[in-house]
Amino acid sequence: MLSGLVVALRAKVFEKVNGDNAITVPNDQVGPDRFEELYGHPAANGRSKGAGLSDLFWYWLSPGPEVHQEHLEAGPRYDDVARTTRGFLAGPGDELFDAATRCTRHVLDEVLTGPVTRVRLRDLMMPVWAEYFYELVFGEPCPRAARDLIVAHADDVVTSLKCTGLRHPARRARLTRYLAGRLADVRHPLPRTLSEPEQVHYLQGTYFNTAVVQMSEAMAHLLLALAQHPDVAKRIGDDRYFAHVLDETFRLYPLFGIAHRITTADIQLDEHTTFPAGSVLCFDYPAYHATGYANPDEFDPGRWEHTATRREHHIPFGVATNRPCPAWRLAPIIMRAATREVLRRVTLHSSASHTRSLPNRGPCLLVRDGSVPHRQLTRMRIRDRWEDVWRSVVQLVLGTVMVLHAHRLKPAKRYFDTQGCPARH
Repeated sequence: MLSGLVVALRAKVFEKVNGDNAITVPNDQVGPDRFEELYGHPAANGRSKGAGLSDLFWYWLSPGPEVHQEHLEAGPRYDDVARTTRGFLAGPGDELFDAATRCTRHVLDEVLTGPVTRVRLRDLMMPVWAEYFYELVFGEPCPRAARDLIVAHADDVVTSLKCTGLRHPARRARLTRYLAGRLADVRHPLPRTLSEPEQVHYLQGTYFNTAVVQMSEAMAHLLLALAQHPDVAKRIGDDRYFAHVLDETFRLYPLFGIAHRITTADIQLDEHTTFPAGSVLCFDYPAYHATGYANPDEFDPGRWEHTATRREHHIPFGVATNRPCPAWRLAPIIMRAATREVLRRVTLHSSASHTRSLPNRGPCLLVRDGSVPHRQLTRMRIRDRWEDVWRSVVQLVLGTVMVLHAHRLKPAKRYFDTQGCPARH
């Protein structure tokens, strides 16, 4: 299919941004059995400095990548930021669960106006997580105006990341200005190593960009999988089975495509395999998650009934030895809450394509009376296939434009070039 060819071409374009020192694993030198060993190596700890890919991701994630803990280099500043994030995301599980249920219920009350509601699942979930993380940051219900600012910003970020639209800095700046006026209202102390403008960017990048985008994407994948596997959806009330469903969703549709790390010293895995300092290692999550399983392309939660994720090629939150996702505890709790509330209200139906990158945003029908809307599903299938063709062309064109623009602006390189004391970062 055209879309598959375009995705492959885009991946090659992005990898080549670094030049010849970009190395994608697993590969012939580093198979899946040594993937985590390399990923967790102490010298595979460079974050942004020295990689062309950093320019591209900083371009997409602005404002704020220079203070985002995923992009900060190791040191006191990173420690301060990471400690702050852990504080925000902590809390009793039942309180975290109840807040997610409440936010999901509020959005569904707005959306469900008829017997059948057509949605894009990513769009459905964005206001849920905008409200949720607003409450997490400010300790109060989210006003509609603030929710709209958060959703507009998060949608702009993920749309540009998917290369289905260009960036809109002015749209992002509106949220920046709003947060600048709310610093005094934040419920936890902010990182002291950051200036006030940097604290604003920390809030915007961590909670109202990464958190909202990643949770919306994760829920879109989960709900779309349930829509296309009704037998699985019927068993979702069982906590143990839900954990298997979530593990399988994260395995088949990992939120990260490529995570890049820069080696800060030579890494010698064995006498034949050495990666010099300054190498850019691109860790391919989908490729790794597809190894070691029978029928890896099938969605099969049952595979987890007889094994554990720690024994398999399964790292949806990264590896513990190399700065894993700080939401590794929070995400399963609040995803379970949101899923239960959705399925309590509707049944899910979708005939749309389901890919890891999910550029179609997850078309789905929310049905209140339990019927199966066959005609609408047929129309959805036709429309989705047609959209896939023109969207693939748009992604190739806009992706190339943004890669070239980022390469010209070099936001990460310029940032590090102007820093008088690199150790501070």
